[in-house]
Amino acid sequence: MTRSVRAPRQLLPLAAGLAAALILAACSGGSSAGTGSGGAGASSAAAGSAPVDTSAKVTLTWWTGQQSDAEKTLEGLAKEFTAAHPNVTLNVSSGAPNTEDLLQKLTAAFASDTYPDISYAFGSWATQLGESGRTLDLTEKVKDPAMKWDEFPEAARLTASPGGKVLGVPALVDNIALIYNTALFKAAGVAEPTADWTWADFRSAAKKISDPAKNIYGTAYSVVGSEDTTWHLWPQLWQNGGDVLSADGKKSTFNAQPGVDALEFWRAMAVDDKSVYLDQTDEKYGPLFGDGRIGMILSGPWQLLDMTQKKTPYKVAVLPGTNGNHTTVSGPDIWALYDHKDPARAYWSFELIKWLTSSPIDARWNLTVGNLPLRTAEKDTPEFAAYVKDYPGGDVLFANLANATKPRPTVSGYVELSRYVGQAIAKTLQGQSTAKAALDDAAKKADQALAGG
Repeated sequence: MTRSVRAPRQLLPLAAGLAAALILAACSGGSSAGTGSGGAGASSAAAGSAPVDTSAKVTLTWWTGQQSDAEKTLEGLAKEFTAAHPNVTLNVSSGAPNTEDLLQKLTAAFASDTYPDISYAFGSWATQLGESGRTLDLTEKVKDPAMKWDEFPEAARLTASPGGKVLGVPALVDNIALIYNTALFKAAGVAEPTADWTWADFRSAAKKISDPAKNIYGTAYSVVGSEDTTWHLWPQLWQNGGDVLSADGKKSTFNAQPGVDALEFWRAMAVDDKSVYLDQTDEKYGPLFGDGRIGMILSGPWQLLDMTQKKTPYKVAVLPGTNGNHTTVSGPDIWALYDHKDPARAYWSFELIKWLTSSPIDARWNLTVGNLPLRTAEKDTPEFAAYVKDYPGGDVLFANLANATKPRPTVSGYVELSRYVGQAIAKTLQGQSTAKAALDDAAKKADQALAGG
């Protein structure tokens, strides 16, 4: 089994060219909302509310964002779909050399009016894609009982609905859990984590497992300042009763006491206890864990393949909790659907993705490439049983989706906010600032970004 090629921890900055594409979309009568045939009503009609000749021949372009075996799997499913619907032709390709490059490709395609009907997209791109004026409005479509929208995790549904408008369908779901090395726990004489573990238990275990003489650390944290740095702080912020933004999404609130307490916790572990491996590259702590140099990491399902291949002695548990609250963070990705002012193309784009994300087909797609299933209904499938056998702990990560009750913000400005918070975390964990001062500084810069400055 081969995993899809993706970077679930990363949040890419908006490509500079997208701004030009947005301006072009706003000036183009064929694409801008509220102008001639390109208004919101046209999108709604394109999404399927107007009568559509479903027998007419139609050609769709689908950028999968996948490579290698994952791409071949989707190409095989595409042939199956077109065999059942011979009037539909699917031009399927990865769309870019890797998933990270897909936003740049979409940016150029928006500007040249050569964008696809469907593309894979990191959830963090949702707002920017919606602001392009190119996406379909699926808000009414997903209310169809046959879609079974509520079977998708809440965080995934919210990610696909920036500003309340559904522009895509969940393509991949994940979450952060506690992954630990059972051999290192045994060697240190530390009891393994339980479902009732607190962050104090986590800190105590990390101190006991750390062995400087052997270059063994209790846990790890990325200090490169990327989204991987940032999103690891959100679970404790939420568990402490805080939030990233104000209710209207216009002001930072991560620097309030819940956020300060969360960051101070990690500062104490990194600076005072010296039990945290500080990864300066964002890419070392996973392999080091797999090699038995780190006792615990907060990571997700993308880690399982490497550990099973290395035969790392590991188990998975939910995150430590605060007052019984084990909220985690999820980084869902989506299938974004685009508007070409053609009701038939819109109809079949949605039908394809509805089929692809249905329980029977998703079990043959996401589980086949090593991802978590999209829908709650898949937990009883033979494919899921095989997945858990291949990837021990996958069942815990799937159940942990129930703890992913809050989405990362999808507002404009989150990319910049994430960067500023990541920098604040990095400075604090390396002893260069206090938690309060670093987060206050990040909040000032983030508020400017949120205001469009």
